[in-house]
Formats: sequence, structure tokens, C-alpha cells
Amino acid sequence: MINKVIKRGSDWASGPEINDFENNLGQYLNKRYVVTFNSGTSALHSVLLAHGLTSGEIIVPSFSFISTANCVILAGSKPVFSEIEEKTLGLDIEFLKEKINPKTKAIIPVHYGGKVCKDIKAIKEIAEDNNLYLIEDTAESFGAKMNNKLAGTFGESGMFSFCQNKIITTGEGGAICTDDEKIYQKLKLIRSHGRVEKKGEDYFSNINEMEYIEIGYNYRMPTINAAIGISQLSKIDKIMKIRIEKGKFYDDKLKNIKQFQIIPELKESITVYQLYSIFLKYPEDRLEIQNYLLENGIYTKVYFYPIHLKSYYKEQFGYQGGDLPITEKISKKILTLPMSLGFTQADQNFIIDKLEKFYS
Repeated sequence: MINKVIKRGSDWASGPEINDFENNLGQYLNKRYVVTFNSGTSALHSVLLAHGLTSGEIIVPSFSFISTANCVILAGSKPVFSEIEEKTLGLDIEFLKEKINPKTKAIIPVHYGGKVCKDIKAIKEIAEDNNLYLIEDTAESFGAKMNNKLAGTFGESGMFSFCQNKIITTGEGGAICTDDEKIYQKLKLIRSHGRVEKKGEDYFSNINEMEYIEIGYNYRMPTINAAIGISQLSKIDKIMKIRIEKGKFYDDKLKNIKQFQIIPELKESITVYQLYSIFLKYPEDRLEIQNYLLENGIYTKVYFYPIHLKSYYKEQFGYQGGDLPITEKISKKILTLPMSLGFTQADQNFIIDKLEKFYS
């Protein structure tokens, strides 16, 4: 597929593979429309603009990658941070209800690390009861399910990321799924400079003058990235099977080590383990653990530090430590271990052995 694009020597920015990838994603997600983008960030920014969320407030978790909140600001709205729960690290519905006010226009739940927010159905009901848009940040949970329904398909729109460490990857890339034709048409305009393109035509192969009816961006996914995505999506069941096996292997090995707490999968869900994160019983040890593991060739990371405590958000919105105590507590004790499709059980045992030895 990739060789075909290269050998063709044309249609680098708008080849047929983009449409094919979008159609394949739509079939997998059981959604009428999918629009691809050059990143999950550009996809989320675009869908907020497409829904007209250019003012007011949008409720988001602080426990996420910073682009979740940044996109709200880039669209013209104000992010309002709410607390999370400890079972799936999704928005907590009781705190969420308290954040809703007349200025609130949307809710963006984040599905963390290959999980689905355990209360996503309740969040959807809260959004509907308050006439709010529900736009899912599913950057990390492509293929995850709750009660046999895919993450990203509960709300009006769902965003996916295909960055290098995601469930399927195009190197960089993203997508929006929706059943709303108006949102679909707006997304296509926003993605490509506000340009009107009829079916089967594009700017690079059209000799005629083209019309521009909105202000848009250059947020297109390159054709070669879409070709990679088609290949990746064709192997999605195998990819998820491997990730699930490796995630459950970690679970089985770590659940009886008293210094660590696993985050178990809920019975009604399918977790695809985009990340493998644990809680530390002694959070004060985290940096020392990370350095010890790094000395042994093991790279770990903290997903995530609270967004509301980053300098920009503290300076612009007055947030400070203690504003979201649950989020801050979880962020201090979480640690994400390496996860790779190429891992053998020996690799995982090596990591687990070093974790045990740290405390011995």
C-alpha cells in the first residue's frame, strides 16, 4: 500500500487512500462520517469549531494531555476542569454536575490509556439533560468498549489520535467520527482552508478556480499516512489481542506486590492497554524508582501531570494546588510502565523483576 503511493508519484496530499481510510474507519466505528486530520490535536480543534464552540465554557478533566484543554482555548472557549474517579480515571459525574452553569456549552470526557470512562453513559445523560454537546477525547482508546459500545461513539463526535504510541498509528494523525452531516461538511472545510471541493475533485488536480467560503486551516492528513493507517486498521484485532495479553500479564504479575496497585479492568468493559499504568503505595518513591529503572534500561513516564497546575493555566485562570485534590493525588501516585507490541514475556518479567528489586 505504501509502496503504491510512493511509486504513483502524485496525490501526496489528497490521494484516494485518504477516502479509503476514512471509509474503513467509519465501517469499524459504525459511524456515517469520518474525517481524517494531521493530528489528534488538529482534529479536536476542528470539531470544536465545527460545533460552534467559540465562546462560553467547556468542562474537561485536568488529568489529560495538555492539548485537550489547549484546543478549547484555541477554539475561543474557556476550559473548566473537573475531577476524575479512580477506577478508569474518567470524569467523576458528581463533580461534573457541580461544574455545569449557564455558560457551559459542552463536555469533553477523556478515555484514559485504553479504557472507557466507566460513567460515559451517565455523562451522556447529563449532557443531554443540560442541552450540552458531548465530544469524546478518544486519543488513547481506539477499539476499547463499554457494554459492547466503542469509545468515541457515545457523543455527537469522537476524536481519535494515530500518533506513534497509539493503538493504531500513522506516525502522526487523527480523525473525527460523527453521524451529523452538517458537522462532517464543516470539518472538511476547516481541514482544508475553507475550500469547497466536490466529490472526486481536489485542489491539486483541478484546473478551475475553486471557492473558499470559510476560514480554514491546513490540517490535512498526508496520503502516505492514510496508507499506513489502512494497513494498521486491517490488523486491528491482532494488535488489540497482543496488547490485551500483555496488559493482563502485567496485571497478574503485579497484583500481589504490595507496593503497587493495579487499575483492574471493569467486567463490563474491554480495555486495550494503550498505556499500562499503576498506582504507587509510596508516591514519594516515584522519581527514585524512575531513575533506578532508567539505570537498568527501562523508560517510564508519568501520564499525566495535572494541566491546571501548568504555568499558563495558573497565570491565566488562577488555578493553584489544592483546587482538584483527587486529580492531584492520582497524578502524584501514578506511574506508566513500558508497553510494546514487540515485548516478550521475558521483557516484561525483566521490568517486573526490577520493580521488585527496588524495594528489596
